[in-house]
Amino acid sequence: MMRPGMFEKVQLQKPKSLLERQESGEERSWNALSTGQSGTSVLDQVQSTLDDTGLSQMSTICSAPLCRQFWKSGSYDNGHSAKISVQNGTNYLHVHPMFLHSNATSHKWAFGAVAELLDNAVDEIQNGATFVVVDKTTNPRDGSPALLIQDDGGGMDPEALRRCMSFGFSDKKEKSAIGQYGNGFKTSTMRLGADVVVFSCHMDDGVLTQSIGLLSYTFLMQTGHDRIVVPMVDYKFNVSTRTLEMSCRYDREHFMANLSLLLQWSPYSNEADLVQQFDDIGSHGTKIIIYNLWFDDDGKMELDFDADPQDIRISGDIRKVETIPAWKSVNEQHIANRLHYSLRVYLSILYLQIPESFKIVLRGQNVERHNIADDLKYIEYILYRPQTAGFVEGEVVTTIGFLKEAPHVNIHGFNVYYKNRLILPFWRVVNYTSNLRGRGVVGVLEANFIEPTHNKQDFEKTSLFQKLEVRLKEMTWEYWDFHCGLIGYQAKKKVRASVCTKNSSHFVPHVGLDKPVLSGQSLPSSTSEAFGEAFRDKSKQGSGMKRKAVKLTETERANMQTTGEGGIDDNWEIEEIQPINILDDQLKDEEAAKMVQEHKKLLAKCMEYEKSEKELNDKLARLTSELGEAQLEYSQLLAEALSMGPPIKNESNVNQAVQNSRVPRV
Repeated sequence: MMRPGMFEKVQLQKPKSLLERQESGEERSWNALSTGQSGTSVLDQVQSTLDDTGLSQMSTICSAPLCRQFWKSGSYDNGHSAKISVQNGTNYLHVHPMFLHSNATSHKWAFGAVAELLDNAVDEIQNGATFVVVDKTTNPRDGSPALLIQDDGGGMDPEALRRCMSFGFSDKKEKSAIGQYGNGFKTSTMRLGADVVVFSCHMDDGVLTQSIGLLSYTFLMQTGHDRIVVPMVDYKFNVSTRTLEMSCRYDREHFMANLSLLLQWSPYSNEADLVQQFDDIGSHGTKIIIYNLWFDDDGKMELDFDADPQDIRISGDIRKVETIPAWKSVNEQHIANRLHYSLRVYLSILYLQIPESFKIVLRGQNVERHNIADDLKYIEYILYRPQTAGFVEGEVVTTIGFLKEAPHVNIHGFNVYYKNRLILPFWRVVNYTSNLRGRGVVGVLEANFIEPTHNKQDFEKTSLFQKLEVRLKEMTWEYWDFHCGLIGYQAKKKVRASVCTKNSSHFVPHVGLDKPVLSGQSLPSSTSEAFGEAFRDKSKQGSGMKRKAVKLTETERANMQTTGEGGIDDNWEIEEIQPINILDDQLKDEEAAKMVQEHKKLLAKCMEYEKSEKELNDKLARLTSELGEAQLEYSQLLAEALSMGPPIKNESNVNQAVQNSRVPRV
């Protein structure tokens, strides 16, 4: 695995026009500016093109925000007077720094913010990205922990970095791209820490650019700004001199003003250290360093780097599970619970499919992808095709089954992905209290026909989403009622069959398959002729017909058609009858445990019978073989007897000949 720092580096010389002038005494005002020794900033002396506001009272050190607890850091009353001013008659909407915090509150969960940043790296796979690194680094200002996220994608040119730092701009036009709102970088970084600095290298037509941007809530708070100011500088590689030079996008005054802010408020206090951060990026890629990380309400750092040297955890978020003592460990250690506090576990299920050429590296160790469907037993596959106003909105295959640990786990729910990205892990569409209906039933599906919220931790509550929720609830109950006996529960009375009706809002066929359908593959748009015949029979007989399991042959499965002879027209739909109520004698956990023990005993007896049967079959095979050998020997001796004596005319003579040769008769 190639790690940052192992790239074939472009041999660059430090920008002489900027750094060496400091040592030679050339341009004393620039020297004072970059070392932070000047009593007044260039921005105090002349109006900067950075924005239309004069900046003053800037600190010469990178201090921490006034409040380190994220949910309490929204207050902007820090003693500075901030007045909105309109200069030169320009009409712009200014975004107040308080918006950085309020915008970041869309992320209720720190790992959701980390996932948002990883999405950007995964989207870069199409541009050649082979890895994304998530690791702990150190803020050289004060030695405090910082979060590093780095990839080797295409990187951002100066314009792209400015769009990234702005609000609402998105360059992602591909349908497969996860990001689309142009807001994720701001919400996620500001949710994890008060400040972030970005380094990005981009190669375009042989021209290498290196850009740096700073989004600092601390800087804006402590200087009392009434709008968001984002310092950025750009370097360009001069091929002829093999040196980095100041980009000619803006004049020197603008470059100096931005660099001054970077050196005062970023973790790097001199330009040499700042530019050195490009060394392990190479000719393309992006490095994000989030510092002044937030604390939780107890005053502890929210991201815990110390509990596990190969993981990042959320402090104090280990969940206790209420169940019988014998089952407590298996529940607490299940992935459904660990994903809430272990970043490694969460990242292992974050994406449905990842190319083998792309690695997620967490604290120096690759994250192994975990397919939740592999944790299931007694699997079924159900095709769902929602419709709105007669139009099919999408098609999704749901993999559903019992967890392999069932019935010992009280976990259930659906893992819903959107464009390969996990949005809802173990989403509980049903709730059980006194009864256990649905316990242990888990599903996996990729629903690209519904839209996620901006934080990608939920879906917009549209009518399509509500239909999906109803259908998943029906799936859970139906699967449980027909299969709970397989894991030791009392088998339930079967529900009534589904009824076909015309002109309904959605089409919900049930499909049984012999093998899973992988992500990226699609099932035929309708069911087979066998399903069509079954559904027509149901429509004739009405709701009293019992549910039947329809088995498809390979030929039938290959001949699935949208419409046609024996098929189902898209105007038909399956209207699910409400499931029956649970029996009053529903088993409790203790009763279930007893039944499981009885089931184990019966299973052991069954295995003993199978062993005895195998031994008898082996014995029969052995005796059959011995009999064959004896018959062969008999035939040989008979032939010898015939050759030695007179012709044998009947069987008595044969027997006599055999006796004379002293061969025992077989």
